[in-house]
Amino acid sequence: MLKSYLPILVFAFLGLAVGGAFTMLNHLTGPKRPQRPTAASRRQAEPYESGIPVEAVRGFRFGVSFYLVAMLFILFDIEVVFLYPIGVILKSADSVFVLAELVVFVVLLLVAFVYVWRRGALDWR
Repeated sequence: MLKSYLPILVFAFLGLAVGGAFTMLNHLTGPKRPQRPTAASRRQAEPYESGIPVEAVRGFRFGVSFYLVAMLFILFDIEVVFLYPIGVILKSADSVFVLAELVVFVVLLLVAFVYVWRRGALDWR
């Protein structure tokens, strides 16, 4: 019984050992903070992009529509990824059933897309 858990225990131990070794190595060789912040260290900590100092806007919030479009993109993207294995199966199998499943899947995908589009989830307000 213990032999079946041995690979899991070895893998967990190796993961913890490598993680701990990298953490200690980073702590020993990494940059140290100065005791007092100097003008140079404050200047280095400021954001800087393309030669123009950026003023950070605190409290900036993304709209709900941004998150909704992002979730819909991920959802439809993952569903479209499933078309590739179906195509591989369809190429090797001489079956009308697989083709019918593919057509049903694409139709359901299009119905969901039209529904989301009609509800106005893709409109930026």
